[in-house]
Amino acid sequence: MADEEASDWTLRERTPGTAPRVIVVGAGVAGLSTGCYAQMSGARTRIFEKHVLPGGCCTAWSREGYLFDYCIEWLIGTAPGNDAHQVWAELGALDGKSVTNFELFNKVEDEHGRSVTFYNDPDRLEAHLLELSPADAPHIRAFTRDLRRFLEIELYPFLTAPALRTVRERAQTLRTVLPAFRLLWRTAATPMHVFADRFEDPLLRKAFRNIFFQDPEGFPLLPYLFNMAAAHHNNAGFPQGGSLGLARSVEERYRGLGGTLTYRARTERILVENDRAVGVELRNGKRYFAEHVVSACDGHTTVYGLLGGRYTGPRIDKLYTDLLHRPGTLFPAVVSAFVGLRGDLEPGEAHSTTHLLGPDDADHLPGALQNSLVVQARSRYSGGFAPPGHSVLHCTYFSDYTHWKELRTRDRKEYRRRKREVADFVRDFLERRTPGTADRIDVMEVATPATTHRYTGNLGGSILAWKAFSEADDVAARLVGRDRMRLPGLAGFSMAGQWIGMGGLIRAASTGRFAVQYLCRELGLEFRAWESRGAEPWHPGKLGHLPQLDRRPARGSEDS
Repeated sequence: MADEEASDWTLRERTPGTAPRVIVVGAGVAGLSTGCYAQMSGARTRIFEKHVLPGGCCTAWSREGYLFDYCIEWLIGTAPGNDAHQVWAELGALDGKSVTNFELFNKVEDEHGRSVTFYNDPDRLEAHLLELSPADAPHIRAFTRDLRRFLEIELYPFLTAPALRTVRERAQTLRTVLPAFRLLWRTAATPMHVFADRFEDPLLRKAFRNIFFQDPEGFPLLPYLFNMAAAHHNNAGFPQGGSLGLARSVEERYRGLGGTLTYRARTERILVENDRAVGVELRNGKRYFAEHVVSACDGHTTVYGLLGGRYTGPRIDKLYTDLLHRPGTLFPAVVSAFVGLRGDLEPGEAHSTTHLLGPDDADHLPGALQNSLVVQARSRYSGGFAPPGHSVLHCTYFSDYTHWKELRTRDRKEYRRRKREVADFVRDFLERRTPGTADRIDVMEVATPATTHRYTGNLGGSILAWKAFSEADDVAARLVGRDRMRLPGLAGFSMAGQWIGMGGLIRAASTGRFAVQYLCRELGLEFRAWESRGAEPWHPGKLGHLPQLDRRPARGSEDS
């Protein structure tokens, strides 16, 4: 029977008496989550992934003994006792892992060496800010007062799809929201840049915009307060093993549930008969069939590539033909420069610092959208990111995808030269900040927005898809709640992932849960989920084989 079940993926009709088949396109966190929940609910699943690793943007790569962790900066749901943590527990994402928590969210330092530290503890933060600028006491106290109130709010709507929430679940949400309604409404309606401009101190005006490392532009106060409050409760920590470690753990959970995952399997198109998705065709020409298909890859590729643009509607058209071309609709792409160092990092240094750049520095940072550079001490986030006695820094900045994509397409040699400019800038900046750093550098690796697009297919190289709190956020929410993650006129098909559920790993994971809850109604299955029992301690061997990003690292001008 096992051989018969395995072979019926190539048959249009499933073998009588067997469970419904579900094909998932993409093994990012959303795709893996979809596969796990479908397996738990009694379906048979296959995931096809074009890359050789799981995770999508939640990934890492290696060079010369260093592990370059690309994605997680903080993970909502690392503390037990809330719905976000329950999702990760069901997916086995944190099995056997320790979690690193930091006392501060970020530090912001200007070009003159003056700095602001955004402690997660509101009392400590208030005292620090008042010492920096007593004249701004009213605004400082207003922010920390709101942060204290957010410490009392627990709102993680990640367990049940919006259209399927019971009266009891809706009532529970109301009990949480109503007492804090005015606070939530006010902080959601107040843009951070408007609030920050109230400060007299010029550093505070800039620093508040950069609590999230760089200014996402357009965000209101609410997400800053929510995430700092979560961090204060140790619910926004960094899991052992990092980004790829999280993806590998969910992959392990998926395979343990009986799912099948195939790498180097690029989906060319979704097969449709009589306005119903019936399977997929891979680039190698092979066809696989199922009773339901879930696309958990790039949204534009799904709608206009895999489906040829045949199934759209007002909301899809609004996103991809109107909002897509408006400035600020997509979350910015980033340039990443990883630095492998001999020796340890300064023990008292913040784990994450946004450096505000002066005009001269800003003019020499290729493709930069803002005058700042984020430097994170990544080897302090988790063990195993550097060889013994060595360290890793991760330097990032928002950058223009078009700049890098056109450069790589038009002139590959010039593209590599510009990457070396990034490496040279980072090397010089770190040396000026801490003399002697340049002589300790073992390796430098630069990844551009074009790199992100090449490995993940994400439109515009965006790491978080549509920008939260934009008009696109409202439209995407209706795709999940009203359209039930389906496209108009197409049966047997769902979408999952950040292009439909917005960015952030917990949101990506929850879209997999929601998609399965919806498709269970269609397939006549009972949605089921339970926590993983994996207890084996995490170890670096679970990462598996790590490919290199490029054949040659961007060490700097000595290699040019």
